[in-house]
Amino acid sequence: MRAFSASLSCETNTFSPLPTGLSAFHERVYFPAGSHPPQMTHCSGPLWAARQRCREWGWDLVEGLVASAMPGGTTTRVAYESLRSELLSDLQAALPVNVVLLGLHGAMVADGYDDCEGDLLRRVRELVGPGVVIGATLDPHCHLSAQMVAQADLLVCFKEYPHTDILERAYELLELCRAVALGGVKPAASVVDCDMIAVLHTSREPVRGFVDRLGALEGCGGILSTSVAHGFPWGDVADMGTKVLVYSDGDPQRGEAVARRLAQELTGMRDQLRLHYPTVDAALDQALAHDGGPVVLADSSDNAGGGAPGDSTFVLRRLLERGIERAALGPLWDPMAVRLAFEAGVGARLQMRIGGKVGPVSGDPLDACCRVKALHPAMMMSGLAGTTTPLGDCALLEIEGVEVVVTSVRCQGLDIDLFTQLGCDPRGKRIVVVKSSQHFHASFSKITDKIIYVDSPGALCTDLALLPYRKIARPKWPL
Repeated sequence: MRAFSASLSCETNTFSPLPTGLSAFHERVYFPAGSHPPQMTHCSGPLWAARQRCREWGWDLVEGLVASAMPGGTTTRVAYESLRSELLSDLQAALPVNVVLLGLHGAMVADGYDDCEGDLLRRVRELVGPGVVIGATLDPHCHLSAQMVAQADLLVCFKEYPHTDILERAYELLELCRAVALGGVKPAASVVDCDMIAVLHTSREPVRGFVDRLGALEGCGGILSTSVAHGFPWGDVADMGTKVLVYSDGDPQRGEAVARRLAQELTGMRDQLRLHYPTVDAALDQALAHDGGPVVLADSSDNAGGGAPGDSTFVLRRLLERGIERAALGPLWDPMAVRLAFEAGVGARLQMRIGGKVGPVSGDPLDACCRVKALHPAMMMSGLAGTTTPLGDCALLEIEGVEVVVTSVRCQGLDIDLFTQLGCDPRGKRIVVVKSSQHFHASFSKITDKIIYVDSPGALCTDLALLPYRKIARPKWPL
């Protein structure tokens, strides 16, 4: 048996002012064919799992392009088409193959392509023909299109949010694809649209129990795989929304029944899934009233992991205006501020203008006297499932009792080592503000018993009714 594996991944916020070009991929993850390092990246789960399993099974493995960009605005046409061409050329050179294993996101939108993954899978199928098994992992924040399902034999979504099960789902995909290639199973896909868009945090009920029940169905009564595509609310495409995907072993009626039951369970809990986040000041009031610490505030509207700029000043400004000390905030994206801090050196005091660079969604720039407390060139942050993420050159700035981690590379906060590598211990703070929607939870929940998700202004506003959708299918609860 001969397998080919590659990855092309990006989550697109079609409302974001930041275009996603080729440099965004080269800055984050870009490994040409055969050059992937001996560690898994967040987008290369299938390739990493294939290295292990193909060795055990005695299969030949050909490794193609692995590329991923930080979520942002619409991907440029030249970026998508050139990366697609590179991946397909790698596949062409590897033929003939029995299995194709892809690491995709599922919510990539490019200029002229509302369904990049569907387009890519169609072209892969045209290259390899009908007899080759095609499988892919997807981020649950995907737009599960009919074309994606039709062109692939198997699609497996991460079940956890935060995505701590990247590798587990990759191994699951490999085992299923092997079974299909050897003729052991015949996957039949069943998709049910829930006609809703929901944020499904698996770290708490009612979603925690639902995901556990979802996984327990696999391997029973002919059910091969179960996935929930949460959808990505900030992508204005026709396929946006929450959907259930079930693969049965040659029994589409059984798969359809299970998918419909799961979809009905999801829609039945939707009122419990409504987001009720406090405003910035209300969140600060709650944090100050909490006995103990630290209290972690999630600035989800400025989450670079959802395509936001990551440079908003709304929460930082209120911390300073209210005179709140023993606080920390990060990561704040401001390459120019980082450059000035490195020029001045540790211990320097500078009048600086930080944040608020990209546009109205970022708020106004903040003018302040900053003390450079620490510098770290080319800093790497621990990520999900044992991966790492580049933050670029980083500076720790102190502003009136608030320590701010400023980065030269745009990224959401994933791990407390975002702070600790610069000598800032979040455990000793009263309030820690992390620019992330949920992926921070796996790490930061270990240092606090109080997490507050904040309804701050920004590019990822939680009131979806404010977004100027033009393409999504309706009706779509809660719109």
